[in-house]
Amino acid sequence: MSLLELFVDVDDFCQMFLPQWEQRLLAEGSKHRRRQGQLRVSEMMTIMIHFHQSHYRDFKAYYREYVLKHLRAEFPNLVCYARFVALMPSVLGPLMAYLRSLYGRCTGISFVDSTPLAVCDNHRIHLNKVFDGFAQRGKTSMGWFYGIKLHIVTNDCGELLACQLTPGNVDDRVPVPMFAQYLFGKLVADKGYISQALFEMLLDTFGVQLITGVKKNMHNRLILLYDKILLRKRAIVESVIDQLKNISQIEHTRHRSPINFFVNVIAGLIAYCLQPKKPSLNLLAKPMLVA
Repeated sequence: MSLLELFVDVDDFCQMFLPQWEQRLLAEGSKHRRRQGQLRVSEMMTIMIHFHQSHYRDFKAYYREYVLKHLRAEFPNLVCYARFVALMPSVLGPLMAYLRSLYGRCTGISFVDSTPLAVCDNHRIHLNKVFDGFAQRGKTSMGWFYGIKLHIVTNDCGELLACQLTPGNVDDRVPVPMFAQYLFGKLVADKGYISQALFEMLLDTFGVQLITGVKKNMHNRLILLYDKILLRKRAIVESVIDQLKNISQIEHTRHRSPINFFVNVIAGLIAYCLQPKKPSLNLLAKPMLVA
């Protein structure tokens, strides 16, 4: 998607969403004045999303070396870098709504997983005060980290169906019931999601079947051959996470504001949703029962 196409899509969304959002904020008393800034909301959203589509890994370098020098014609009312960073929290709400509008459709086969987003090096945890109250120490198969966990659900076409950010010490199974209300059919997960209580609750409440592998110290059980194949195809959600981290660049340890951290992650998720090609599966096999 070109920069022009991205701006048109974002601007169309903002023209529909912002009036309704402002009316709701005024009705709730959260907003008392309406002052148009030098940069429009759609322009700021476009710049932040386009950063995650570019080859730059540092937003400061992207804004100073590319936006201010080469995009003056596209954005005639550009502000300095410091002012732009100060304005970024104001577009968190519209970015979240725009991401929600880009979610895919559940096909009956979904994959869930989580990934850590470290906010600092482990040796500097005691010095980090920016994320007090937000980040926590957590542990994954790769070791300990200090930061936030990103939980995502994708379909077999690699499209995002839901996502949630939690402190790093939250169990992977906690957000699953919230995800299940938007799903149907089968939900495939790794061994970290094993829970008989969770399996029964999802099946009884939402009609969603949780499929996980078994640990070495557990008894083997009957499973549909189709479900066994789905477990082998669970790597699709790991491919999505790999693209989010290495292409959309949702993780780095240079944040100086928790709100701007959330803005960065959501803009990266949007950039992934707008990718023309995503990891996908061709699932045409019919289920059969094997011992």
